[in-house]
Amino acid sequence: MKKSKSKSFFQNLIKPFTFNSGKEGQNEEDLEQIAQQEQKHIPFETLVAATKDFHPNHKLGEGGFGPVYKGKLDDGREIAVKKLSHSSNQGKREFQNEAKLLARVQHRNVVHLLGYCAHGMEKLLVYEYVTNESLDKLLFKSNRKEELDWKRRYDIITGVARGLLYLHEDSHNCIIHRDIKASNILLDDKLVPKIADFGMARLFPEDQTHVNTRVAGTNGYMAPEYVMHGHLSKKADVFSFGVVVLELISGQRNSSFNLNADAQSLLDWAYKLYKKGRGLEIMDPALAPSAAPEQVAMCIQIGLLCTQSDPQLRPTMGRVVVMLSKKPGNIEEPSRPGVPGSRYRRSRRPHGFSSTVGSSGDSDSLTSESTFNTNTASASASASISALASPLRSDPHGKRPMQS
Repeated sequence: MKKSKSKSFFQNLIKPFTFNSGKEGQNEEDLEQIAQQEQKHIPFETLVAATKDFHPNHKLGEGGFGPVYKGKLDDGREIAVKKLSHSSNQGKREFQNEAKLLARVQHRNVVHLLGYCAHGMEKLLVYEYVTNESLDKLLFKSNRKEELDWKRRYDIITGVARGLLYLHEDSHNCIIHRDIKASNILLDDKLVPKIADFGMARLFPEDQTHVNTRVAGTNGYMAPEYVMHGHLSKKADVFSFGVVVLELISGQRNSSFNLNADAQSLLDWAYKLYKKGRGLEIMDPALAPSAAPEQVAMCIQIGLLCTQSDPQLRPTMGRVVVMLSKKPGNIEEPSRPGVPGSRYRRSRRPHGFSSTVGSSGDSDSLTSESTFNTNTASASASASISALASPLRSDPHGKRPMQS
């Protein structure tokens, strides 16, 4: 009886999803088989007992889908139960999307879907409980950000990169998350990052460079070509990842960056300082005691490469993981970061210009001012870190945002 209910529930979940490829029927059959083989159906009574009948004291939060509760199974595992609100159309779509896309996803840096439940009108998704909640709660709260020293931030950058590489290249189907941001990165008890909230994620056809879709995401993290034209590709996730990298280094939110500063955004501020050979000045003062200057400089450069205006110039997540796994060294020069609402210009790189990112680039990436790379970083690193060790003061040039 339970197996029959499980099959029926999953069939209903996958009905709304169609693909512009000939593999549609095969995908649905595969997912249905996965649902049966992995036996992910969890009885409603089990979840009632685990959450103390969804007691308000167990409520972790609420999203467009409905409330999320913390629970504990009989075997001792802690869980997070996402309960679909009966009145939420947006939540229904997000709920169905998560159940479908995460059915076969298993990676250390992606939140694990343990199972699902359908009981009358009740529909629930069950995840592993992640102890430290989301990255934004540590990074942007001044009383906790000291917990994130440079090694931990670097490990978070690397972990998120590996999680995205898995979604883009190594999962059963290519998955584009569409909403990578600090609040959708959960941290476990060892501060290992886990990408979460797949309500807006999309399967990506292998034979297409991009798909046109309804724009959905968070301001400050969405790639300009996606915001302007609805062009969605893996490079949209790369852009969002680059924003998170620069947020982790600076301790500043891109979405609420001080607009009175001499920069349009965190990305613009970082790029302008980078071009002047002063990239390390964006570093969070809290990192001063623990920072490895050359590694920080390399990550700033990677963040800027990922947020370039031209999506063809942005590296793949595979390339990012390779760059992060090596010692700091010469990597490509970033061109100007993308700003939603502005157009990017593509031009051919001069013959002999070495790059593994793309075949075209913004001409200003070749100017003499842009030669601040990880090899030159160490020269000014000591002075930069000494300056950052003191309490944050207002920059005489008005370029540093105020401490939140």
